[in-house]
Amino acid sequence: MEKTDTIDFRALEKELQAALAADEKYQRENAAKFRAVEQKVASYEEFRDIVLASHLKPLERKDKMGIKKMVPWNCHGKSATALPGITQEESTDVSQKGDCQPETSSDFYRAWRHHLRNGPERYQTLLKLGAPTLGHLFRVDVGFGLLGELLITLEENFKTADCTAVLGILHSLSRTGRFGLNLSLLSNAERTSCQKLFQKLQSMDNTRPIEKELIYKEHELEKPYSGNDRDEKLLQELSEIYQVD
Repeated sequence: MEKTDTIDFRALEKELQAALAADEKYQRENAAKFRAVEQKVASYEEFRDIVLASHLKPLERKDKMGIKKMVPWNCHGKSATALPGITQEESTDVSQKGDCQPETSSDFYRAWRHHLRNGPERYQTLLKLGAPTLGHLFRVDVGFGLLGELLITLEENFKTADCTAVLGILHSLSRTGRFGLNLSLLSNAERTSCQKLFQKLQSMDNTRPIEKELIYKEHELEKPYSGNDRDEKLLQELSEIYQVD
């Protein structure tokens, strides 16, 4: 068999494990939603908390309380060596801020919940991963409650220079599994952030005809700023998909 026909079993196994984990997460959260409905929860927040906590399991007698487990986030860091003047616990916190590429949606959830402390960090992580990677990570499902947090992060930290990248991320998210359901479950605050994000994108779009004319006169091109033409069309499509007025 030629080299081009060789099967990468490690890659297949990793992809299978990711698919199994995603399916398990879907089944777990779906069951939690039914339980929440049966319990007739009083508010959306309570419903959301039940789903987000669906992965938790009750403690058994053999479980020991009060013992901190040191789990390094930085897969390339030296977990056994602490920095001078820093305690072991602080050293672990430092290592957790290391930069590892998530291979599954579970890796992303773990980093998003526990290691990315503020909006700017989360925003830069989204831009660094980019639309293709995010679309691959969440091809099965974005995950209950996460879509709203992503939209809030993008809106609160949006910069003009990131317009194309943000549009790409919004497009990738819109193509993930159960997107319509996740969109319908956005809270009022999350829906407001979504509206504001698109308003920022649209306000930028309104300034482009002037920019195009200036660039055209300066360079005498037949089709100036063609990339922004694609952005305008994509923005219109996404406005409908995200149900933005």
